[in-house]
Amino acid sequence: MKLIFPILIGALLCSCKREQYAIPKGEGDPLAPLTAAVSGSAVKATDAARSAVRVNSTSQSWNPAQPWEKNSPNSLRSLGIIVKPGQVLTSAEMVADATYLELELIDGSKTAEAKTIAVDYEANLALLSLKSEADSAAFFESTTPITLAKPPTIGDTLQVLQIEDNGTPLMTEGKLQSVDVSASFLTGQAFLGYLVKASMQSAASSFSLPVIHDGDFAGILVSYDNEDQISDVLSVDVIQRFLADAAEGDYAGFPSLGISIATTIDPIFRNFLKLTPEQGGIFVSKVRPGGAAEKAGVKEGDVILAVDSFTIDPLGYYQHPNYGSVFWGHLIKGEKASGDTVKLSILRNGEAKEITATLTRDDPKDVLVPHYQFDRAPNFLVKGGLIFQELNRPLLEAYGEEWTSRAPLNLLDAYENPEKYEDKFDRIIFLSGSIPTPATIGYESLRNLIVKKVNGVEIKDMKSLIDAFKKPNADKLHSIEFLDEDFTVHLDESLSSIVDAALLQRGLNTLSRAE
Repeated sequence: MKLIFPILIGALLCSCKREQYAIPKGEGDPLAPLTAAVSGSAVKATDAARSAVRVNSTSQSWNPAQPWEKNSPNSLRSLGIIVKPGQVLTSAEMVADATYLELELIDGSKTAEAKTIAVDYEANLALLSLKSEADSAAFFESTTPITLAKPPTIGDTLQVLQIEDNGTPLMTEGKLQSVDVSASFLTGQAFLGYLVKASMQSAASSFSLPVIHDGDFAGILVSYDNEDQISDVLSVDVIQRFLADAAEGDYAGFPSLGISIATTIDPIFRNFLKLTPEQGGIFVSKVRPGGAAEKAGVKEGDVILAVDSFTIDPLGYYQHPNYGSVFWGHLIKGEKASGDTVKLSILRNGEAKEITATLTRDDPKDVLVPHYQFDRAPNFLVKGGLIFQELNRPLLEAYGEEWTSRAPLNLLDAYENPEKYEDKFDRIIFLSGSIPTPATIGYESLRNLIVKKVNGVEIKDMKSLIDAFKKPNADKLHSIEFLDEDFTVHLDESLSSIVDAALLQRGLNTLSRAE
């Protein structure tokens, strides 16, 4: 029997390769050979370099089309910054699906295996230390932790620290052009960041780089547009909040209010909302069940006029005391921690109200359709050649840049409107495709169908699906029913068991996973 595995969707992560550095090995102070020949700004670069180490990462993500196997290994190299004795800050991209992490002194004289202390994929931040605490003092003896900078202002000069292949530190100056809330890693996860105009040195490239202001640590450069010479930098404000949370020992993550909003710039819409000409505000279009806003009493149709006395304009911006006009989301994700309270001034049917909400963190494990999946193998089931998977955003994004219009409508609806499904499902389980086998004849074209029942049992998650297939009907046939589809798929248990055994013999290391 010839088994063909169709490619359903593409890989999720980029195939960036580790930079190859030719670094001379040395002894003692790794910067000692450099100090004699540097002056002016170069001295500042050398000083900052004492707080820097290279971060080397080898990662291996799971193949979304064939969730029983991993993609090829991927290597990255970045420049991390020492923020506390023995602790190195880098971007979360460096540790995503990592199989091996390593810290390396900038002259290459020492390397040591590292581990993750805390990671936030939404904010794109990770805190590392050496895996062996006994090795930490010797490894970091020639380094100095850096101090966090005060927030810069628009027009300030920032310096981006780079290290050449030979270990020489460089400092590239750039102007802070603007500050806004945007996503740096995961689409839809926006945090305060800087746009910095600077001409970076390609000879000292790295996956992410520390940014310095007046000798102190001001942010992490996470992307660079070579044509426009614009860098995206994670702000010191977000970094400070991340480090404060991580210092407590049990990282909780950034909170959310649990709402969707719309602007209030349309005059007709403003009249309907009974907003006066001098009022701004954002319209609450959706309130997530169980979120901080719902628990506090916020309702769909409310208009949020102010957050903690910061007035919100019709576009959703407020005046930050240091940065000027900033999107309101920073008042929640950036200024606050889980468990903090926030005061909301709202307008409801023309009546002003004050509501105090206690902010909470959305646990990614509790989301119907997870926004991301790192460091965890995907759940799946192959039965007789039919492939069942758990829906998540990376699977949808694999349909390309225009996935919001190209992905199957039923799957998009489950992602965009989870409240319609949460009373029936803990996870969305769908038939993603089939391997041509004797058991799947006639079902080859079926895919992207949400599973409702198997053998009469309602399917809540992958574990319930696997358990349901263990109990075929009296006629030794499995019946599979789908949501919003008026037909049933029947799968012969005897034939599918033969196929399952053949699939294992032909290379599949497992037919199911439900973690």
